[in-house]
Amino acid sequence: MTSSISRPLGNPSRISSTADWRRTLPAVETVLLEPAIQSSILEYGRSAIVVLVRERLDALRHRTVPGADASAEAVAKAVALEADLRFALSPAPVVNATGVIIHTNLGRAPLSRDAVSAIVHVALGYSALEYDVEQGTRGSRNALLAPLLSQLTGADDGVAVNNNAAAVQLVLAAMARGREVIVSRGQAVEIGGGFRIPAILALSGARLVEVGTTNRTRLTDYAEAITQKTAAILHVHPSNFRITGFTESVSIEELVALGKRHSIPIIDDVGSGCLLDLTPYGVAREPLVQESVAAGAEVVCFSGDKLLGGPQSGIIVGGADFIARIRRHPLMRALRVDKVTVAALHATLLHFLRGEAVEKVPVWRMIAASEPFLQQRAATWSGVLAEIPGIQVTLDRTESTIGGGSAPGETLPTTVLCVRPLGGGRGWAAQQAAKLRRHAPPILGRVEDGALVLDPRTVLEEQDTLVEAALRSVFLTTP
Repeated sequence: MTSSISRPLGNPSRISSTADWRRTLPAVETVLLEPAIQSSILEYGRSAIVVLVRERLDALRHRTVPGADASAEAVAKAVALEADLRFALSPAPVVNATGVIIHTNLGRAPLSRDAVSAIVHVALGYSALEYDVEQGTRGSRNALLAPLLSQLTGADDGVAVNNNAAAVQLVLAAMARGREVIVSRGQAVEIGGGFRIPAILALSGARLVEVGTTNRTRLTDYAEAITQKTAAILHVHPSNFRITGFTESVSIEELVALGKRHSIPIIDDVGSGCLLDLTPYGVAREPLVQESVAAGAEVVCFSGDKLLGGPQSGIIVGGADFIARIRRHPLMRALRVDKVTVAALHATLLHFLRGEAVEKVPVWRMIAASEPFLQQRAATWSGVLAEIPGIQVTLDRTESTIGGGSAPGETLPTTVLCVRPLGGGRGWAAQQAAKLRRHAPPILGRVEDGALVLDPRTVLEEQDTLVEAALRSVFLTTP
């Protein structure tokens, strides 16, 4: 006869201790009395904080093994931190000292003061967004920007949607659904965020016909691909990269001439929305919107939040018949912009019409900033750190970038503030950069060759005092 020994599953003492630990969790009301949470209650309201407390307690309750501090004080501190993360102004304003002017992760172009004032003025009350005040009848938001876009670019008409990817998709859907669109293989690109030309074409219902090779496409490649099914030729500016070396491409003027011979419209996606010549600032030329229109492209698409320096938007200009067809397409309603975007874009376009964009549009102020001016600002920042032991402070000449899928590979000379530890110190610069990011407001720099680097080119002039305050906080405060 064999005997068997029954063994309990798991560890009874551990199960018991876990159960006991869960029973020690504080009550919601107990947590709400903690001093650490009182300011959060005042700031965000008791009901909102109660939800966070319950979430925190539930998270602790469902842990299989105790490990976190479950005291009322610890829960209150965790909830206060979560409240600031969840309920504070979002996205949080930051100071961009990275040296990347059009920084996609930081919201791309900062708006001008006039654009911000226009947003506030329109947003605080009702507005004639789709109302004709003169006639007392319904109007169209699509017509509000058209006169400015026409005057600036030379096109017959124009319309705005929520971004340039949307603009391209709308144009293709309205002009080429069920038919073929010819694109150079070197321009069938991905421009970040999954914006792939082949995918956009597929979503629009048009069929992609690639011609040429990645590095060389000739006019004959386009001509030989034209059939009765061809709806348009799409020309795409490769906004965030550049192919060099053994290359060949076809100009927009040549494509327009080919299109006219075959009665095929040319769609030109110029990307960055550049209306001013960059060459006076030492940057290679970007395609100008007005040049594409003058060359005869039937439809031109571009971004409103890159080199135009306005709010996130995509702009379509072109011939009256084509824009009318685009406006009538069902996608137009899904992709249209709201009143605050219209207001900000209108104010931004006015800067270009008045010839004041370089002085008033932040992106262009940053591009045009002189080296002596940048050096002076960096030197003022460095004065905050004078005679602090253990660090080396220098003003180094380096390069800023335009970024944001504009002027790929192009840089601008700048003078930056560099802070290094004396005698080295692995990871030191990254630690200081992290401290600056935790400052209010966060100051975002970069780390290069063991140094903390802050570039004044991308810091708005009125933010200099914020940078100086952050430097004092990080380097003059005893750890």
